[in-house]
Amino acid sequence: MLIDFFLHLKARKLPVSTREFLTVLEGLRDRVCGHSIDDFYFYARTCLVKDESLYDRFDQAFGEYFKGVTEIPGLDAELPEDWLRAMMKKHLSAEERAKLEKLGWDKLMEEFRKRLKEQKGRHQGGSKWIGTGGSSPFGNNGTHPEGIRVGGESAGNRTAVKVWDKREFRNLDDSVELGTRNIKVALRRLRRFARDGAAEELDLDGTIAATARNAGWLDLMMRPERHNAVKVLLFLDVGGSMDDHIKVCEELFSACRLEFKHLEYFYFHNCVYEGVWRDNHRRHAERTPVLDVIHKYGPDYKLIFVGDATMSPYEILHPHGSVEHMNPEPGSAWLRRLLDAYPAAAWLNPEPERLWPYRQSIELIHQIMGTRMFPLTLEGIARAMQTLSKKH
Repeated sequence: MLIDFFLHLKARKLPVSTREFLTVLEGLRDRVCGHSIDDFYFYARTCLVKDESLYDRFDQAFGEYFKGVTEIPGLDAELPEDWLRAMMKKHLSAEERAKLEKLGWDKLMEEFRKRLKEQKGRHQGGSKWIGTGGSSPFGNNGTHPEGIRVGGESAGNRTAVKVWDKREFRNLDDSVELGTRNIKVALRRLRRFARDGAAEELDLDGTIAATARNAGWLDLMMRPERHNAVKVLLFLDVGGSMDDHIKVCEELFSACRLEFKHLEYFYFHNCVYEGVWRDNHRRHAERTPVLDVIHKYGPDYKLIFVGDATMSPYEILHPHGSVEHMNPEPGSAWLRRLLDAYPAAAWLNPEPERLWPYRQSIELIHQIMGTRMFPLTLEGIARAMQTLSKKH
């Protein structure tokens, strides 16, 4: 099957070599790649495509050949223990899920206060009390389209509108190098160089020309050293659903640290509110008010948000809607303050662009950003940098 795939790529004028195809097979043998078609797509593209300008042609050829295939046959996979445990939890049918009532923000909070007053003991299963594994909107490890998670772990549905628990996030690693080269190339579209009179560098072409004019006697020519004059303010969403995108976000963060001399960065969770932070390990103790950020960094900074914009709409539109704290103002108010302060702004979203119309929160953020949301891909980063480079 894969030999035919290799021949199919060559027939579509893709410059793939036998050595690269053998690398694909070796990786599959050593289980570098998972058995899903999505895993194989990214792995095969990495091994076989040497130029990102050929990605579209590869996508078309891949889609033609694997149309309707969901996994690569012949790759047996052992089910991880945590998957087997998850299968033991209660799962509801689509009809049962549809019957679960979305209470709405005010009703949800009112009912939660009642349960806290009335409940006297621990509950498991069920649809009313604060417990585990049921269909109640309060508790953890259960199934409900909209609720409050209290303690314990998530069931993986990511539909909680508030989390009553202290969660720990880790900082993004700015030393990641793998995969950053192409991102750095895309980011360079934003770089604007200026001359810095405080330092000088050797003008090699000028030195050669001056030495030739000087009958071979060395005549060193110097010029002011160039530095990247663009200023970037980077806001990074972290934790929750962003855990699925840690790798690409670390690659982007690392590339930004290398490409932009004037870079300031802060973390937030889901949506920006009144406070952001620099260190996820101390995010509860050391926060920076967003108003201080606006007052400290001028409007000449380029503002870049990085996040999947996937959250409850309450977190964007409602006071007290944050999943983690009782925010006095809705997230939309703080986003608009930042956009007013920094006219050059863009949002990079690691979620596939084809899914954006199906998620209400993404549509809301997209509208607030004035359609300046771009996918976190090489092409999307290039478009974002082009937008940020325009005069405002």
